[in-house]
Amino acid sequence: MTDARQPATRHLISINDLTNDEIESVFETAASYLEAQRDPDVPHRIKHSSETARGRILASLFYEPSTRTRLSFESAMLRLGGASITSADPATASTAKGESLADSVRVISNYADLIVLRHPRDGAARLAAKYAGVPVINGGDGSHEHPTQTLCDLFTLRRENRDLKGLNVALSGDLRGSRTIHSFIYALARFNANLILMPAKGMGLPEHVDRRLREEFRCVPAPTSDLKAADASVDALYVTADQPHQLSLLTEPDLGAPIDIASKLAQVDVVYVTRFQKERWKDKEQEYPKIGTNFLKATKYSGTRVMHPLPRVDELDVEFDADPRAVYFQQAAYGVPVRMAIIAALLGLAGERSLKQHAGGFAPTKQVLYSRPPQTGLRCANPNCIVHDPLERHYATNDFHLDMRHGSTLRCLYCEGEIDGFVAADRQTRQFAGFDPALHCPDEVFGDDVVLFASEDDARAAGFGPAAAGHGEAA
Repeated sequence: MTDARQPATRHLISINDLTNDEIESVFETAASYLEAQRDPDVPHRIKHSSETARGRILASLFYEPSTRTRLSFESAMLRLGGASITSADPATASTAKGESLADSVRVISNYADLIVLRHPRDGAARLAAKYAGVPVINGGDGSHEHPTQTLCDLFTLRRENRDLKGLNVALSGDLRGSRTIHSFIYALARFNANLILMPAKGMGLPEHVDRRLREEFRCVPAPTSDLKAADASVDALYVTADQPHQLSLLTEPDLGAPIDIASKLAQVDVVYVTRFQKERWKDKEQEYPKIGTNFLKATKYSGTRVMHPLPRVDELDVEFDADPRAVYFQQAAYGVPVRMAIIAALLGLAGERSLKQHAGGFAPTKQVLYSRPPQTGLRCANPNCIVHDPLERHYATNDFHLDMRHGSTLRCLYCEGEIDGFVAADRQTRQFAGFDPALHCPDEVFGDDVVLFASEDDARAAGFGPAAAGHGEAA
């Protein structure tokens, strides 16, 4: 439960916490900082400082290794005239003594005006936002999302291509374990880019990300047979509707004419390369795609911009660094002005471009919320979700959004993993049955007596029995 004394604030946990207009506003602020404080010898690098955030403190709380994200945030705060404090070694932090993340952020909220968090658990940043008294920025949580990296990526594309609409963007490597990819493709879809997926074997998009692309972001996948006939190296092609949009409730977008696969693959505007996320794939040996001059010699890559969130290992040839199509070091440099803009916007220091505050830190949603105490009933099916962290057993409530378009899909509030099959039990009758939205959440509100379970066996183990005939059909 959120601390009742917590003031209204604004957090950045997912790229979808920002509207398209807010993203544009962040870019305008970043461009203004870049123009006013750039290094005259290196146009994409910030050199000078201001007094914008004088007296403000940024706390970087990192439970995983980081170089670019942590240092660029700290540099950004210093360039704004503020100060930074850091906890970048889990071995020396109180978590090594058994302190929960929830307790840590409540304490750190007294030391700083803003917290940047990196954590190995999916959904950890959302949990932190529930308990922090200051804005929380997600610096990467497990394989969930990395929204500020996506803002740097989009800003780079804007500087290179001017317009994102209609861009053909190829994404190569570990698309399943890369949190950067997940944030990036949501944003690309929202700004009407087309997605060309080229994953390493067995590392395609997670099912829930694929589902969201189709159902919320109005992406239409090209028929697999037609796609493979056109280019066997491409695993999937998503084409976005040719209209600006925010998140859409239309599940069947109509693009009109059939997808012209050949034209989408004839010119690749961007190749986005990701490393093998070895920390998320235990004991897995993998043949991994390698991008370099030889791969990019095809005509369709003649005008391509090659991006990489870094660090790289062996998936991107060092020899390609001198190629004018390589923009990954500029991409890293833009992390400072972009993160300066994010900090200023969240702290209300960006004037009219500051982010609007919301009660609870997030914009209201129309989705029905199901929330029950920790260890009660249904839990997220993702084993790496923060709800399964033993240190958070008292704080990570079982929170899900119900997708009313399907009536039987739950999305974890923390990691956004989805559950399609479950049963509903009634505390009063001590019976369970198949889930029925009209019965169990009338008027789009869950009754206090309703407890969801992943299976009939789980419901029985908790002391519930099957409903009698005529009172709902057991799942």
